[in-house]
Amino acid sequence: MGENMSEKFHKELRELKENLMKMANLSKEMLHKSVKALKEQDVELAEWVLSNKSHVAEWDAKIEEDAFLLITLHQPMAKDMRTLACALKMITYLARIGRYGKDIAAIVKELADKPHIAKLVSIPQMEQMVCSMIDDALKAYEEWDIKYIENFKERDDEVDALRYSIFRECLTYMMEDQKNITRCINYIIIARYLERCADHACKMAEKIHYMITGEHIDIDDKIPSK
Repeated sequence: MGENMSEKFHKELRELKENLMKMANLSKEMLHKSVKALKEQDVELAEWVLSNKSHVAEWDAKIEEDAFLLITLHQPMAKDMRTLACALKMITYLARIGRYGKDIAAIVKELADKPHIAKLVSIPQMEQMVCSMIDDALKAYEEWDIKYIENFKERDDEVDALRYSIFRECLTYMMEDQKNITRCINYIIIARYLERCADHACKMAEKIHYMITGEHIDIDDKIPSK
């Protein structure tokens, strides 16, 4: 009986991890497509991102409920408990990444009527860097291997530096022509959203590192609050 319960627990734990990856891929896709929609001024693609907000929320609620049920019914220990604790933290960060995708998609409508300034400054490059961090955090989670997240501090610093670069460049364009102000402020806001997503990737990496090794690390001392 005990062995059967153990098999049932690990089967359900695998299902929970699979569902978490589905949520993760959707959240990341929302972020990626929001910037793609911005770059291409594609309002229809932005609408796709906006329409998926509820799906992320549904995954969040389901995975949380399933995790608590597994904890209550099976009282897991050690590695299994860390895996469930990690999942409960990750769904929060993934929900926030999806929400930032939604927030960027909402801006697309405002910026779809006029050409971009300076080919969107460095926002597409910043999005690639951030999504690469999210990808590697998820690889570490899925493959149980911390090698993918060992350089996250340096990568996060690069994202931060790029955000300040975008800010300075936008200030220059705003000073050159006041007609650029609204558009450039939106660029600055989007760069801030992307920076926060990198912070969330770092927080996921911290939890994943603890899940795998049992050791706490502090990659980023900026704690994302929203």
